[in-house]
Amino acid sequence: MRIDGKVVLITGASEGIGAACAAAFRKRGARLSLVARSAEKLRAAGGPDALITAGDLTAPEVREAAVAATRGRFGAIDILINNAGMGLYHPAWNAPLADARSLFELNFFVPLALTQLVAPHMRARASGVIVNVSSVAGRVTLPWLTLYSASKYALCSLTDGLRMELKKDGIHTITVCPGYVKTGFQDHALGGGPPPKIARSKQFAITPEQCAEAIARGVERGARTVMAPGSGWLFVLAERLFPSLVDRQLAAILHDV
Repeated sequence: MRIDGKVVLITGASEGIGAACAAAFRKRGARLSLVARSAEKLRAAGGPDALITAGDLTAPEVREAAVAATRGRFGAIDILINNAGMGLYHPAWNAPLADARSLFELNFFVPLALTQLVAPHMRARASGVIVNVSSVAGRVTLPWLTLYSASKYALCSLTDGLRMELKKDGIHTITVCPGYVKTGFQDHALGGGPPPKIARSKQFAITPEQCAEAIARGVERGARTVMAPGSGWLFVLAERLFPSLVDRQLAAILHDV
């Protein structure tokens, strides 16, 4: 897909990957509609021409307002990027259920709800792209992020199913699986913290800008999955071929042995 002139709705666009996506798609000539909690940060990310919707995406009225405002100003939504999400480091066996539900609400149900709002308009135009930002943890479960991994696995499955459901309507879906990205993810997690080895591994992370460029290129070439960095496929392959070995290594990281 050629991005120039397309209308792109990006959630979680006030910082991190979302803000970097705003820059990457704006550079390619896209018209932007940005959603997150902070209006000030959204204005900084989107520039003077971006449409801004500030609010909590878990509230239905915020989602509905964002979609209605986007269609009202631009007349269409060509690309939906479901980027908003959060982490939870508590072990699954003792995590507060309220936190688990909040995690799934933002990581899974918000993308689903926005897709249900946007898909009818894309179907009517027989065109559109839905990008769901999952994680490498949505392909290989990370035991220090078990519930986060579960929510991102669900998002991967949703994206694959939507691709088949909506193919006849001219709508394409893309799963994005970032590895470690230099964002405030760890600081914004609902609870708990990463193992020491993971906290120290930030120097191997990619930048949000690198991730956003990979997403934009994925949209341009019609990718099914964007792995950022691409070396993440080796991790996924290792888990598929040697699951017990990978389990032992991940458990050792979790317990810092």
